[in-house]
Amino acid sequence: MNKQGVNPQVTVIGCDGRPFTPEAAAALAAAQRVVGAPRHLDAAPIPATAERIELRHLDEALDAIAARVGPTAVLASGDPGFFGIVRALRARGIRPYVIPAVSSVADAFARIGLDWDDALVVSAHGRDPRKALAAALAHPKAAILTAPGTAPELARELCAAGKRVYAVELLGTPQERVTEAPAHVLADPNVLIALDPDDAPGEPRWLAGHPGAPDGWALPEDAFEHRDSMITKPEVRALVLARLGPAPGRTVWDVGAGSGSVAVECARFGARVIAVEADPAQCDKIRRNAERHHVRLRVHHGRAPEALIGLPPADAVFAGGGDVTVLAAAIQHADPQRIVVTLAAVDRVAETAALLNHHRYQAEGVQLQASRLTPLPGGNHRLAAQNPVFVLWGQR
Repeated sequence: MNKQGVNPQVTVIGCDGRPFTPEAAAALAAAQRVVGAPRHLDAAPIPATAERIELRHLDEALDAIAARVGPTAVLASGDPGFFGIVRALRARGIRPYVIPAVSSVADAFARIGLDWDDALVVSAHGRDPRKALAAALAHPKAAILTAPGTAPELARELCAAGKRVYAVELLGTPQERVTEAPAHVLADPNVLIALDPDDAPGEPRWLAGHPGAPDGWALPEDAFEHRDSMITKPEVRALVLARLGPAPGRTVWDVGAGSGSVAVECARFGARVIAVEADPAQCDKIRRNAERHHVRLRVHHGRAPEALIGLPPADAVFAGGGDVTVLAAAIQHADPQRIVVTLAAVDRVAETAALLNHHRYQAEGVQLQASRLTPLPGGNHRLAAQNPVFVLWGQR
């Protein structure tokens, strides 16, 4: 066994409820101290002479590990190199020897008999749970590693969005429980699994988790159903997407979404998208366009600014048309880090930039005017000018 480059004084042992391997048992027998959560310490064969250090506060435990000499064993759930303590130890300059167990995510999917190479795995443990929720809502299959107390609200939000949700609680213990659509108070630790209702085995994957950036963006107009060419043009949409920065874990509002071309493209990048539109016929178009491009988004029927009240906060907002009353309301209710506006009239540029600056955004902008190559009879081409559009944006 090659331990080159690791610190033989610190061994991290994964715990999954199964008996310890001979290698893990030997590391425990040789340890002068053992660090772990109370449930792990109680279940492990720790020598009577070894010091027991409860891992209640990570920084304090890391201080204790770094300050002591002699063999130390650290007990951690599942695979400690996957959203686990190995990263924290390496950040302290300690490169431990790791004896992993089966990860809690692998165990959770096994309990419900599902493959998971296409699952997005996110953590709400010590991290903003809104990012984990946004990513899980936008992906057809996701696992969420939760923090104590966060799982019930996450499960409610996912169920309300139409997801099929499983809670896998207390893995590897006699109290282990798997519940679909959990309505009870969940025991910690637990893993949530969220699935689209129509989840079905897809084609074999070569890339695990999120599929990455879409195969092309700023799609042509005919990639969307729209009304009388009332659609954000591809040349403009390319810049809008660049300034919005859609990605997994981010929530984007498309206010006055129209046909939903911007909303759909943001969803193709893995963002959680809420498309706000007052026209019921346009709402139907947005849904059809989302289905056509196999993405998940929420269509919120209503007229802004009133329709924006009560929506989840957003990381980025796109407002086509740039009505300053709507824009001010979007900033108030979403509190986004990024905002992008498109305008057809030059008269509205100054007031929009002033509004962005007033709300602590550094307003920037360009005027875009594209001329498309268009065929003529005889194999020749001409340039067909498109209407100019002003794109303004701001970032905090």
